[in-house]
Amino acid sequence: MIKLPDAKNSRRETSPAEPTRAALVQAALKLFGRQGFDGTSTREIAAAAQANIGSIAYHFGGKEGLRAAVADYIVETIQAVASQALAAGQAPAGGRAAPAGDAEAARAQLFAAIEGIVGFVVAQPRAGEIVQFLLRELQHPTAALDRIYEGVFEPAHRRLCHLWEQATGEPAESERTRLTVFTLIGQVVYFRIGREAVKRRMGWHDIGAAEAAKVAAVTTDNLSAMLAARMGSKPQIGSKPPIGSKR
Repeated sequence: MIKLPDAKNSRRETSPAEPTRAALVQAALKLFGRQGFDGTSTREIAAAAQANIGSIAYHFGGKEGLRAAVADYIVETIQAVASQALAAGQAPAGGRAAPAGDAEAARAQLFAAIEGIVGFVVAQPRAGEIVQFLLRELQHPTAALDRIYEGVFEPAHRRLCHLWEQATGEPAESERTRLTVFTLIGQVVYFRIGREAVKRRMGWHDIGAAEAAKVAAVTTDNLSAMLAARMGSKPQIGSKPPIGSKR
């Protein structure tokens, strides 16, 4: 996992050139996602970052290096979110399931993970720029997608699969479990990629923390029903409301 800078030492460790580098990454993330890599010029990126065009070559070696830096930024950002949502959900050594007594804890971790994903993907503005960039990469994969997949997609998905195994007893790497985890993630991602349609149909002017809490309430109800179906019990809809929500 990429280690994020220590907040206590960030001011001391940050070089004078770091703000320019960060501004270029942010500008490239937004423009690559909106216009595509080929449709964005280095001049546009420099202008958006209020930087000298030569700073792209200086910091990244060129446009391709800047795309790689954007991919690394996405990995770091999503890892930070995942580390909070899945801190206690890391699989044991060897990938084996935890003892049966840990099933209840694993289920609680799954609920916390879904709430964390909703909180970031649905409510955070920067998630929109990241998702836009990722959608283009998923349609036309490059080395940037390889970095993101290997850095965060695959490991986060595996960790959720192991949590599912601990919670239900179903093998983590079975086809059904892997598809189930994609389904859990996919229902949340739709609220980002279908954001405009959701706002119109729901009559919402925006999707902020209050709306995200409502989305989390429904997605955790879905998780509750899925777990109950796998375990052969009656779903307890509404039994696990998301943190901070009111029902």
